[in-house]
Amino acid sequence: MEFGLWSILPPVIAILLAIRTKQVFLSLFVGILMGELLINDFRVFTALNASLNEIVGVFKEGWITKTVMFSFLVGGIITLIQASGGVDGFVKYLTVKTTTIKSRKGAMFLAYILGIVIFIESSITILTSGTVARPLTDKFKVSREKLAYICDSTSAPVCTLIPLNAWGATLIGLIAVQVSNGVISGNPTNILIKSIPYQFYSIVAVLAVFYYISTGKDWGPMKKAEQRVLKTGRIMREGANPVVSMDATEVSKKEGVKVDKWNMLLPLLVLIGMMPIGLYITGSGNIFNGSGSTSVFWAVLTSLIFTSILYRIKKIMTFKDFMDYVYKGIGAMVPVVTILIFSFAIGNVITNLGTGEYMASLVEGKVSGAIGPAIIFTIGCIMAFSTGTSWGTFAIMMPIAIQMAVAMDANLYASIGAVVSGAIMGDHCSPISDTTILSSMASASDHIDHVKTQAPYALLNSVIALILYLVVGYIG
Repeated sequence: MEFGLWSILPPVIAILLAIRTKQVFLSLFVGILMGELLINDFRVFTALNASLNEIVGVFKEGWITKTVMFSFLVGGIITLIQASGGVDGFVKYLTVKTTTIKSRKGAMFLAYILGIVIFIESSITILTSGTVARPLTDKFKVSREKLAYICDSTSAPVCTLIPLNAWGATLIGLIAVQVSNGVISGNPTNILIKSIPYQFYSIVAVLAVFYYISTGKDWGPMKKAEQRVLKTGRIMREGANPVVSMDATEVSKKEGVKVDKWNMLLPLLVLIGMMPIGLYITGSGNIFNGSGSTSVFWAVLTSLIFTSILYRIKKIMTFKDFMDYVYKGIGAMVPVVTILIFSFAIGNVITNLGTGEYMASLVEGKVSGAIGPAIIFTIGCIMAFSTGTSWGTFAIMMPIAIQMAVAMDANLYASIGAVVSGAIMGDHCSPISDTTILSSMASASDHIDHVKTQAPYALLNSVIALILYLVVGYIG
C-alpha cells in the first residue's frame, strides 16, 4: 500500500511536537502511533498494539541491541572515570600543571580537535570529545548547548570526509552496487574519494565550528545560551532536562583516591583503540567490511574490563565498588536510551510507510543536470530530517543520484557528494537522529535545547552548500 504525502505526517508531527512541548518521549510515541494508525486503517486498538510491538521489536535487530547496550555501558565508564579521580586529574593537568587549557576558547578547541582526530566511528567520536571536554567547558563556563554543537558537528561530517571507517564502507558498498550493475564504471573507493571535495555541507560545518570558536560571534539561540552562561554562570537554562542524569555527570571522586589523569585517559584510549581492531576482526581483515555496532560494543566492554583491572591494581576501588559505579552509570543512561529506542521504532514505522521512497520519487527524472546536485542535496536534507537517519538516506538516495547523474550527464562526484551532505545536514537538524541524541548525551545537554541552538547554524551551512552545488552544476 502506498501512502504518498501522508507518509510524511508522522515524522513531521513527532518533530514539531518535540520542539513545541520539549516532551521527547511523548512526541516520538505520538509519531509512532500516527504511523501505525495510517498503516492499520485508523483502527485505534490495533494501531496501539502495533506501536507497542514496534517499540519492543527494535531489539530484533542486532545492531540496535548493541547500540543500546553500548549507550548503557558508556554510562558506567563516565561514572568510573570521575569516581577514580581521572577527570579531576585531567582537568588539573591541563589547567594547573601545564596551563595548556586556560580559557573558554581552549576548552572548546579541545572538543573540536578530538572530534577531528578520532574519526574511526561517530559514536566514539561524540563520546570521547564530550566526555573529555565537558569538565573543562563546565569549568570555563561554556554552555552545554555549545559543547553539544561542537560534538555533533565534528562527528558524522568528519567521518564522511575521512572515510576510513564504517561510514566509508557503507558508501563504497552503495557505489559498488551501481558499478556492478553497469550504471557507472570505475573503482568504487576512488569514486568516493573523488566525491569528498563535493561534500560541501560537511566541509562548511567543520569550518563553521572553527569560526565560531575562534571569533565567539555566535548568533540566534546559541548566542542567547552563551550570554546566559556568561551572565549567570548557568551552563544550562533554568528548567532544562539533560538526557543524562546528573547521577552520571556529577559523580564525586571516591574518598581517599588521588587524582590522576591516567585513570581517565587509559580507559578512553582502550575504548578508542579497540574500535579499529573490532572493525578489522569483524571485517575478516578488512576494516571497510567491519561491523560498526559490533565494534563499538566490543570496545566499550573491553574498556570496562581493562578499567576494572587497572583500578584494582592501583587499589582505587574494590570490584564491588566498581560494579556499583557501573550500575549507577547505567541507571543514569535510561533517559537517553529510551529516546534512542523510540527513535529507532519511529524509524521503522517511517520505513514501512515508504516516506523516503516517496520523497525520492518527487525528484527522480524531473530535473535538469545543472540543478541536479542541488536538488539531490535538498531532498537528502528533508529526507534525513524526517526519518532521522543519514544511513537510510544514503541507501535510498545514492542509487537515485548516480542514475540521475548518468541520465542527465550531470557531475557524478558532485551528485554523490550531495547525497552525503544532504544526509548529514538533515541528521543535524532532526531531534530523532541517533547522532544528535548521542551528542546531547555526551555533552549532558537538554536534547531539544541542543536541536534548537544547532539548527540555525545547520540551516545557514546548508544554504552555503546549496549555492555551491548550484555553482558546480552550472559551471560543470
